[in-house]
Amino acid sequence: MPPLATASPQGRRCLGVKVDISKHDADSTRYWDCCKPSCAWTGKASVSQPVYTCDKNDNPLSDFSTKSGCESGGSAYTCTSQEPWAVNDLVSYGFAATAINGGTESSWCCACYALTFTSGKAKGKIMLVQSVNTGSDLADNQFDLQIPGGGTGIFDGCSSQFGGIAGAQYGGISNRSECASMPAKLQPGCDWRFNWFRNADNPTFSFTQIQCPAELTGKTGCVRSDDSSFPEFTMPSVTTWNPPTPTATAAAYAQCDSLTWDVAMAVCCLSHLPCALLTGQSALPDFTAAI
Repeated sequence: MPPLATASPQGRRCLGVKVDISKHDADSTRYWDCCKPSCAWTGKASVSQPVYTCDKNDNPLSDFSTKSGCESGGSAYTCTSQEPWAVNDLVSYGFAATAINGGTESSWCCACYALTFTSGKAKGKIMLVQSVNTGSDLADNQFDLQIPGGGTGIFDGCSSQFGGIAGAQYGGISNRSECASMPAKLQPGCDWRFNWFRNADNPTFSFTQIQCPAELTGKTGCVRSDDSSFPEFTMPSVTTWNPPTPTATAAAYAQCDSLTWDVAMAVCCLSHLPCALLTGQSALPDFTAAI
């Protein structure tokens, strides 16, 4: 990954990093509960408007007071357009529920952040996210990434919107093939997890606040009044991502890769053993060839 740049003495903005804003370390989780996100209600923060929501058929709603589909009689849901997508091999866009040290919902709602993953299979990749939700179940400095098939968590609006979706309540689906059973509009975001995100399991990351890209605010309609005070993210000139280098090997009949293993810890078979693809979460293509 290219090194992070700093601002020049003239105050120019480079690679989304501002010299007077320190980077922070945080933990990620994943979810997709279909509910109306917290930042879709009025009065949450000083913003242009609350986050867009959609009806059961994914049509945008104009009434921000519409009850959440997670409540009895509610009909407002997360729009399927607020799922993650890749720009290139290095950078993706997406949305998250957040809880950040030293802040409150009024400072989080509709703010944008550049995340650089520091562990797991996506180590070194960058994700630009907008905070659209909060949650009482989130710890300090936790970003709950909105990923279809990531598990509904404590609330479930997917049953009333779609009749339910595949996967466990926490963690969601366990392999790529299950994405095909998701509602059609959620399948691209589900596939993103196994493609660009490489099925990384709750990786850690460093983050800094940035000016929201139009690609994100165009899907939420929400822009903070202080948004222009943060640095713009400039796409790195080199967008090639190099996977983490393995530092350990798996023994005979051991699992080469799984949902929870860190690619930097153990992905390759011993030199005299071949790797065989057994499940959707087995050895990565880069490391499956017999040696």
